[in-house]
Amino acid sequence: MKIAVIQASSQKDKNTLLYQCVKKSVENKGWEVVNFGIFPEENVTYSYIQTALNISMLLGSHAVDFVVTGCSSGQGMMLACNSLPSVLCGYIENPSDAWLFGRINDGNAVSYPLGLNFGWAGEINLQSTLEKLFEEPFGTGYPKKDAIRKMQDTKRLKEINRISKKTLTEVLPELEKEFIASVLERKIVYDYIMEYGKNQELKKLMERLHEKIIR
Repeated sequence: MKIAVIQASSQKDKNTLLYQCVKKSVENKGWEVVNFGIFPEENVTYSYIQTALNISMLLGSHAVDFVVTGCSSGQGMMLACNSLPSVLCGYIENPSDAWLFGRINDGNAVSYPLGLNFGWAGEINLQSTLEKLFEEPFGTGYPKKDAIRKMQDTKRLKEINRISKKTLTEVLPELEKEFIASVLERKIVYDYIMEYGKNQELKKLMERLHEKIIR
């Protein structure tokens, strides 16, 4: 599995901590963790909506398999992610939330509140939450007596999520040029998708938009 770490600018001071906590949570699994910022030293402002579109691009291109993200409350990022194609994002604020999301909901992104209630020893809850998220295989169902029904429900939800949304190749041309330009200018994300993304149709569209809007 390839996991991306990316969060909004409002919590860029937590980027290093978030990245380190994710790495520690999966260190024995042999998974790759890639940090896309926003980095503490960057003098840029990326909203949770811009970041969510980057997340949709990363997942929609199949450049990564899972995303750990967040904003000040975690709610805005979760809502923005779930408004976009290719993303099924859960809000996790504690270990039980994270464990249940992984076992039952089996999504491909999580949003953590990096500002709200993140006080003294906040890093302990973050680490514990991520460890519970990745503790066991995803999509196994819970409780065990209802596991089959839970897995069927999750499969149905994913199908509804897929058919009720436009594809990203349909969405991108409809968005305002200034907004698209700001997202495509996130070079670390754009370059990574161009190198590792498997969705050739999406990559070609992103490349055309990049040349048309930015260059």
